[in-house]
Amino acid sequence: MSLPMPRNPTRRFDLIAFDWDGTLFDSTAIITKCIQEAVRDVGGVVPSDAAASYVIGMALMPALAHAAPDVPKEKYPELGLRYRHHYLARQHDISLFEGVLALLAELKGRQHLLAVATGKSRKGLDDALHAVELKGVFDGSRTADETRGKPDPRMLNELMAEFGVAPERTLMIGDTTHDLQMALNAGCPSVGVGYGAHSTDAFEALKPLCVAQTVRELQDWLLAHG
Repeated sequence: MSLPMPRNPTRRFDLIAFDWDGTLFDSTAIITKCIQEAVRDVGGVVPSDAAASYVIGMALMPALAHAAPDVPKEKYPELGLRYRHHYLARQHDISLFEGVLALLAELKGRQHLLAVATGKSRKGLDDALHAVELKGVFDGSRTADETRGKPDPRMLNELMAEFGVAPERTLMIGDTTHDLQMALNAGCPSVGVGYGAHSTDAFEALKPLCVAQTVRELQDWLLAHG
């Protein structure tokens, strides 16, 4: 475990952890479509857009099982393979939201530690980081397959332990109730974004400090309050 990071009185948060899909990466529509096509491929009842997008942020197999409750367990391996097939065919059509690179550069310039806490696999995250030339921007990351899926707090707990940052000095930013619930479970403040997978109607109960409707709004809030 690292020694505690010295407090910086000029900022509220030392460690800022971001969800990936729907928060930094504009992938919600494509992931939703890939889930639907995978379920169709194995003969399940195709979930609605709302049902498919709800599971974004969860670990892959629990997400697919939740989106396709009629698919028998013996078909889960095939379901996972079909999702990966469809996603890999489209992954190069996905990009960072406009303004994300500027936001991250601004936060790095203020000496915040930056991390990713995502439901993606380690391979999936590493491929995405390489594809968008973000290696070196983030100080740490955790994925669902190497820890536990959201809303279990293990991702955030491990990141806080790695950098010696207390929960009150750690901020989780995400586009789903899974992200905000994970932050609550870890004892961390959170910020929600309203341009991703989940409707913000359910955010209030999870007590985010702010709900930003655009990347620019998120940047402005972080520079003023982070």
